[in-house]
Order: sequence, then structure tokens, then C-alpha cells
Amino acid sequence: MWDEMIRVNLRGTFLCCKYILPHMLENEFGRIINISSQLAQIGGIDLTHYCAAKAGVLGFTKSLAREVGDRGITVNCIAPGPTETNLIKDLSDEWKTERKNELVIPRFGKPEEIAPTALFLVSEPDGNLYTGQTLGPNSGDVML
Repeated sequence: MWDEMIRVNLRGTFLCCKYILPHMLENEFGRIINISSQLAQIGGIDLTHYCAAKAGVLGFTKSLAREVGDRGITVNCIAPGPTETNLIKDLSDEWKTERKNELVIPRFGKPEEIAPTALFLVSEPDGNLYTGQTLGPNSGDVML
């Protein structure tokens, strides 16, 4: 489970960046948005492998942003909180109710509420000065 989680979440992010970066460097412009999780910032019981992989994405994002920022490329990360996806739908109703009650905004996000974060980061001029950042649409669960 550990190797698969690292392979999918961290190595997958690395490979996507590896293959798109030459084109961005050639054009001296690009916007990279990696996807992490709020659990990378706070941890989670029985999710060490997932949290470690997603925390790796945060570190990778910051380092890559420093490496390519002077060449017109921004690199940022989105770390959503609980979101109504297939991953959550199979969890118990008791867990979902308890978890929602822990959130400042007591509901899970929807994918269409996360997507505008990506649009903001790639927009001109709004996203121009954001690089190496992690934005967290997470119903107030993690406040940095």
C-alpha cells in the first residue's frame, strides 16, 4: 500500500511535471497546479502512507516553484478538505455526520467548489504572483 500510494500521488505528480516542463521552459511560460490534501498538513489516523505522499507533493511543489520561477513558470498546489467524491460516498453515515460537525463550515465541499481555485491560479493577472503556494478549500478545517 505504501509503494502504491507514493507511486500514484508523488511519482505521478513528478512525472506529469517532468514531461510538461520542457514545453513550458521553451515558451518561458507555464502554470503548474499539483493536487495534495489537507491531510498532508495535519496528518490522519491510519493514513500515514497517504499523508506522506501528499506531503511530498507539497515539498515538491515548493522546490519546483523555486527552480523554475525565474523562467515564467508558476507552481502551486491545491490541498482540498473533505470533498463529496466517490472516495467519501462509501464511508459510514456516522463518520460523515461526525466529520461535518468538526468543520467550521459544516459540510463537505463539492468538486465544482474546488475547481475555481485552479482557475484563479492560472488566471491573468490574478494568479501571476502566486508560486510555491498551497491553497486549501477545506471548509475551515485547516487554517494557515
